[in-house]
Amino acid sequence: MKTNFKFWLLLAFAAIVFQGCQEEDPIIPEEIVVLPPETVTTVEGFYLLNEGNMNMNKASLDYYDYASGVYKRNVYGQANPEATLGLGDVGNDIAIYGSKLYSVINNSNKVEVMDVVTAKRLKVIDVKNCRYVTFANGKAYVSAYDGEVQLGENSPNGFVAEIDTTSLAITKTVKVGRQPEEMAIVGTKLYVANSGGYSPPDYEKTVSVIDLKTFTKIKDIEVAINLHRLEADEDGDLYVSSRGDYYDIRPKLFVIDTKTDNIKKTFDITCSNLTIVGDKAYIIGSEFNYKTFDWIINYSMINVKTETLLSESFLPKTVTDEIKTPYGVAVDPISLNVYITDAGDYVSPGKLYCVDKNGNTKFIVTTGDIPAHFAFKTKKTIINP
Repeated sequence: MKTNFKFWLLLAFAAIVFQGCQEEDPIIPEEIVVLPPETVTTVEGFYLLNEGNMNMNKASLDYYDYASGVYKRNVYGQANPEATLGLGDVGNDIAIYGSKLYSVINNSNKVEVMDVVTAKRLKVIDVKNCRYVTFANGKAYVSAYDGEVQLGENSPNGFVAEIDTTSLAITKTVKVGRQPEEMAIVGTKLYVANSGGYSPPDYEKTVSVIDLKTFTKIKDIEVAINLHRLEADEDGDLYVSSRGDYYDIRPKLFVIDTKTDNIKKTFDITCSNLTIVGDKAYIIGSEFNYKTFDWIINYSMINVKTETLLSESFLPKTVTDEIKTPYGVAVDPISLNVYITDAGDYVSPGKLYCVDKNGNTKFIVTTGDIPAHFAFKTKKTIINP
């Protein structure tokens, strides 16, 4: 879920048009589409988490199986018919660790933990206004706003919760900045991008650094306003996005050297989403400006070894011309197939595109509403109950 203008626009729309939640709607049945199969390597397929509109209980889960080519929509509803409200309100992140699948459901204030094979619910963990999840050494770490979903100058600092992945209990929490977003772990340090997105123009400007051995915050790195995305490359450098203020301060992308915790490079590009695979960062730039009410969209690549912005797009023009609202992106680490989603008008089912490394479109399929977050299912898993 993106904060600020897009978030409040959707909230108002939902309140006026839909008048409440989907509490009395029937369970949405699973739907199956047969697509071209993929060669199974260490990757067997992936889950796609659809955010769904706020206050609509329309978060949903899809799964694409490489071997059969079968794409299943709403696998959560099929696996959990007793969950009468479905997956919940706004799916904000998804990840696999060991034998479990973790879905962060933001406005439902919970993390849904499921069996990675069946998508059957194992436990619901209550986390107030949770945002993103990452893992290390048998622990899950969840960032959370720790406040109501509303604008205001008095919103509290957020926190990161540590969850034991065997007992699925919260064991510790630590305070960070206001409205923390994505996280990355490098060595024994956990980095958290703070946004302050509920209190414009008083945005946060820092990345908080947590020592995982003591689970205490040891410092804040000043970067830029309204931080969001945070990804680590293979060398331990962090790529951190700033969304700017949507008026005069433009978005940027920063590189932090985790050996010194200092900024080592700045790119004057918009980064609304990114994924790093091998020596490439694949970046969706989707920038809105309140003064012009225009969108600027681009699809960039950075060579993370040389830290240089490449001239070419990672998608062919035939695909970029079709996509209305680029949203989620993932790259298969073996085949280098690019999976990119189109959120469309945010209130209707979206689309998923699969483009191979040579720029050929392999398939296009309809998803749930606001398709956003991917988790690749692999043969090689961490040994964890």
